[in-house]
Amino acid sequence: MWSPAPLCALGRRRPGPSAPLTRLLRLEYREKNPIRLLQREYRELPGQGWGRTQHLPPRRFVSNKPKPRRHPKTFPVLDGNVPAGYRRVFEENLRNSEAVIKRYSELLERVKKGGGENAILRHTQRNKKLFVRERLRLLLDDEDFLELSPLAGMDMPYGDVPAAGCLTGIGRIFGVWCVFIASDATVKGGTIYPIGVKKQLRAQEIAMENRLLSVHLVDSGGAFLPLQSELFPDKLHGGRVFYNEAIMSAMGLPQVAVVCGSCVAGGAYVPTMAEESVIIDKIGTLFLAGPPLVKAATGEDVSPEDLGGARLHTQVSGCSDHFAASEEEAYVCIRNVVSTLNCEPVPEEDREPDSPLYSPEELLGLAPLDYSCTLPVKLILSRLVDGSRFQEFKAAYGTTLVTGFGHVEGHLVGIVANNGELAHDAALKGSHFVQLCGQRGIPILFLQNTAPQPAGPASVSEAEAHSNRLKAQASMMAAVACAAVPKITIVIGGCFGSDSYIMCGRSFSPNFLFLWPNARVALVDSRHFPTVPPAGEGTGEELELKQLKEKLEEESSSFYSSSRLWDDGIILPQDTRKVIAQCLEIMEQKKSQAVSPHPHSIIRL
Repeated sequence: MWSPAPLCALGRRRPGPSAPLTRLLRLEYREKNPIRLLQREYRELPGQGWGRTQHLPPRRFVSNKPKPRRHPKTFPVLDGNVPAGYRRVFEENLRNSEAVIKRYSELLERVKKGGGENAILRHTQRNKKLFVRERLRLLLDDEDFLELSPLAGMDMPYGDVPAAGCLTGIGRIFGVWCVFIASDATVKGGTIYPIGVKKQLRAQEIAMENRLLSVHLVDSGGAFLPLQSELFPDKLHGGRVFYNEAIMSAMGLPQVAVVCGSCVAGGAYVPTMAEESVIIDKIGTLFLAGPPLVKAATGEDVSPEDLGGARLHTQVSGCSDHFAASEEEAYVCIRNVVSTLNCEPVPEEDREPDSPLYSPEELLGLAPLDYSCTLPVKLILSRLVDGSRFQEFKAAYGTTLVTGFGHVEGHLVGIVANNGELAHDAALKGSHFVQLCGQRGIPILFLQNTAPQPAGPASVSEAEAHSNRLKAQASMMAAVACAAVPKITIVIGGCFGSDSYIMCGRSFSPNFLFLWPNARVALVDSRHFPTVPPAGEGTGEELELKQLKEKLEEESSSFYSSSRLWDDGIILPQDTRKVIAQCLEIMEQKKSQAVSPHPHSIIRL
């Protein structure tokens, strides 16, 4: 007779004649039991209850080998032909674009000369140093880099500070995208102005958002003391640069530096807080107070080399890690340092993007002179997306906003583009689409051309319509703010009022924000102000209105905006596709990084 043993002794019944069938039924139950499926998907974390494992399905191994992407070529093709009825508007826009691009090119030429020809000669011949753009040529791979905010610092209340006294941007070193912050000592001797602090903080913000390593080329005379109240004490003043360095190091984002000139006072902390630094013999110096202040305080004569030269800091203080006999040697050294940071370049993928079917040069005629000269935004999309193919979302609903999917140089993006006033139904559609992109992990491209703010309601029914519009716009604003995907904003026309926030303006922290030269940035459009009388006529109130209109007109230009760092720079319309593709690739690099955060930053002992 077969008798079962106690369960506590064996843990299960002794198999009998039906054991194979029992095992089969038990296996099927385990596979289909929802609790078993949940247990397979989740694991018990000590002290935390059930939690997802790295937000990835368990028992799945992620291969480092890139998989070729298949980009469907079945999206509908946009008709990019400009209708004959729009020809006059197209030509007006073209003339305006040519005028503003000419102005932009003139300003860019001024900026590229730094502090001027005399300052460059003094810098390169007397001080035996390389000009900052020559330094970047030696530092970066042999290709174009994305320069950020080149017009920053122009026409400031305290005078011109070309490029805010430093060049910032994103380029590659051994194929790895890096943020660079390079002092230009031909501008006021590398002195730091408030706009220079703001520009450095923005570069660090981009590095943190996109998990990019940072390279500092430091050649700075420290803060401009007459403006110390605007660059020293507050939360987003100069000290924030050093705070960010520590936080970024703890985040696992490497920072390296080259001391390629005089680094005084605040300028001395940047290379000292970097994880590795190179100092150049007879050129680089590092001290909190230079020889003149030592002489004034103690009466002692000391040379810059004895006080803080390359040999002192590599052999005695340890503030620098690598000694370079020349600038060329320094940039070879820092490139070698970058190669040891264990940062992988974006994997090469099998992309074969199709060019748009229409010429990007025609974007000059599609860049609106003002809102009354705006053409259908799909004409612009047809010159940006691969093969002019665009999968539109809710094409027949809320048509004053165009939403849908396209590819830019092989990268899939969700596109949100103004096509008129952001009405109630358009805002609801935008909210829905942005949430879809957030759920699917698709980057969003905003093409912003917001309408001038409408007049207030004149009746109860209009007030109700305004209320509904406001609620729908609040919904889209929340969706844009909370979408945890990369966002790029291009202001192609107007950037006015609250609609600019809804379309991911500066306040909503897009990863990158660029302007076309024709863009206007203001709370209201001064061109829609009431007509004012000619000079010398009218009442005092009318004259005040005229002065206000002139002030708003001046302050709403793209050049005024860019000089104050309300954006990441002006780009030419015909270069838009290239810039978008660069930004998408830069943002994609963090997917291939395997850097874990640390409890504290790297500290020199």
